[in-house]
Amino acid sequence: MRPLDRLADRCGIEPEFRDAGGTVRRPSASVKRRLLAAMGIRVERTADAEKALAELERDEWTRPLEPIVVRESRLPAGVTVTLPAGCAEIEWHVVEEQGAEHAGRARFAELELLGRQRRRERRRLELKLRLPLGYHALRLRADGRERGEAPLIVVPDRCWVPEHLERGGRVWGISVQLYMLRSERNWGIGDFSDLKQFAAIAGRLGASVIGLNPLHAGFVDNPRHASPYSPASRLFLNALYIDVTAVPELKGCDRARTVVESTEFLARVGRCRQGELVDYAAVAELKLPVLETLFEQSAVAPERRRAFEAFRREQGEELERFCVWQALREHFAARSSAQADWRRWPRAYRNAESPEVEHFAQRNRRRIDFFAWLQWIADEQLKQAADAARDAGVAIGLYRDLAVGADRAGAEAWSDAPLFAAGASAGAPADVFNPAGQDWGLPPFEPRALRRHGYSAFIDMIRANMRHAGGLRIDHAIGLQHLYWVPKDRPPAEGAYVSYPRDDLTGIIALESRRHRCIVVGEDLGTVPPGFREELSDRGILSYRILFFEHDEQGRLIAPRQYPPLSLAAVGSHDLAPLRGWWEERDIELKQQNGLYPDESTHAEQRERRARDRRHVVEALRSLGLPLPKGFGAESRYDPALAVAVHAFLASTRAALAVVQLDDLVEERDLVNLPGSTEGYPNWQRRQAAAVEELEARRLVAKIAALMNEARRAPGR
Repeated sequence: MRPLDRLADRCGIEPEFRDAGGTVRRPSASVKRRLLAAMGIRVERTADAEKALAELERDEWTRPLEPIVVRESRLPAGVTVTLPAGCAEIEWHVVEEQGAEHAGRARFAELELLGRQRRRERRRLELKLRLPLGYHALRLRADGRERGEAPLIVVPDRCWVPEHLERGGRVWGISVQLYMLRSERNWGIGDFSDLKQFAAIAGRLGASVIGLNPLHAGFVDNPRHASPYSPASRLFLNALYIDVTAVPELKGCDRARTVVESTEFLARVGRCRQGELVDYAAVAELKLPVLETLFEQSAVAPERRRAFEAFRREQGEELERFCVWQALREHFAARSSAQADWRRWPRAYRNAESPEVEHFAQRNRRRIDFFAWLQWIADEQLKQAADAARDAGVAIGLYRDLAVGADRAGAEAWSDAPLFAAGASAGAPADVFNPAGQDWGLPPFEPRALRRHGYSAFIDMIRANMRHAGGLRIDHAIGLQHLYWVPKDRPPAEGAYVSYPRDDLTGIIALESRRHRCIVVGEDLGTVPPGFREELSDRGILSYRILFFEHDEQGRLIAPRQYPPLSLAAVGSHDLAPLRGWWEERDIELKQQNGLYPDESTHAEQRERRARDRRHVVEALRSLGLPLPKGFGAESRYDPALAVAVHAFLASTRAALAVVQLDDLVEERDLVNLPGSTEGYPNWQRRQAAAVEELEARRLVAKIAALMNEARRAPGR
């Protein structure tokens, strides 16, 4: 094997993969060099690869302990120790997360030998401890000298799953895109009070879970950047979801109340409220100045001040950095809109730990405090919505969504820059739906850097998104095992898969799942490696099954009994047309109008495929005896009875969770997001045609809720 290939393999670049069509693809030498460069390893000649390999080898053999140790609680607490061959006695010391301490010693030469290189030996040290689940610290001494320390994480073998679901119970829920919610009181964007109201409705309908889009912090100064899947930070919340009228300080702030009660302000709110699309810029212009006034002018009760301070202490350094980034972005964007992107700031400010950044934070403390206050208010209102869901009988509660990445111009990429591969983007190779492949523009975590930093950024991210949640969907869960990297300025076809420490990452997810009592769903659509879904199932992670994707080789829908019990089943997702739009080929026509098909023949092929899919759907529904109108067939016009029959099919699957899209309950046609489009389609802006207040009065809503309850009665209902 050539040095370049050995180096690429050592750094996790996979030598080949099988695409959606079954063809084996192998990355070229050029692709490998570009991806290594994205990892900070420059390889122009064979000698460069040999030198890099030697440096990696030297680093591994001179480090006494691994950067981090993750062990399942059912397995022995063993660690790898690398020391000079002549080392006599080693001493170890473990401090548990809750403070308990353990210590021991051993003769180095008596430990199991794993390998030798020059004058160093690698041996296995068995701690012979039954450590509790959690985050512990291991320290090592050898021959009286401190040799190093490492985090020691003890994880469970499985995520938390409610007992009745483990026993084969089945429940159902409703998924919504929060910003889309229309109500008689919001300011043109769905907010946390709408979610609170919706939770009460979902409870009365019998739902056990409420699915949400990612609530991640966005770019409030850039309304065109609306995708919740390309956020500024996955650690914090989008402040535009705050209901200003529900902030307690509003009641005692005459200045703010004068503004929001004025005729002009109410007229602006009315225009936003009546719009067919979310006008993010107008919403921000309404909300942020009033929130600033509340922060600056309102009298804050002592108990609320203490609660705010406690929140800041709990959120720690990550919140501070996020708020500093917001203040810096605001500061530099005021000079030039091009400088909103931190990569265009003066060099000293691109480093989150520089003295210049610290000095800026000291001089702009009040503004940073305001951004922290926004996060506190948002977190408080999200908690109120989660509490309302539980009080309404929504047993699992809110089911949040974790995006696969964060925007490279955002806070996450700035705050944790050393952890990201700036010279690459996450994406996907070509498949049936995207023949050119995909480049999502999101910088991926660099696996070795993530491990060197003790997975701290990953742990923080999982915790942040399980907060106030009973369920978490992990977008593109295959990224826990490997992620497709596209080199900067290259087409998606010139990419390759990079491996990640799957067992460590899923173990950490399982630990946080247990602590938060949070179900985990892995979005495992598309091409996945053999055994991956089985591995997720063994970990207690639910598979994500879309009804129209679950078919045999002839395209016929699989029977409901063939769905795995440990799964979430749904009719569609945010990247697919709602049921009515799917039946009417609305998505196909929109793709054609937006130039997303390379030629007319592709357009025709997609229409032919859809006609076949409709026939298979009708056949599957009739085979189960589900009622359809007399004479209804693949070429018939859409009928609400189709939605009832399709959801009856969904309800009958063995999947533990069946999730109904609000779009399908109110018979929407257009997509939330048209994958591949940029300018021609209002992605992430469409609002629900029906207001929250009128949902329960809709006949289709009541009918589908009734059949779901009949098939999937939750305990206690």
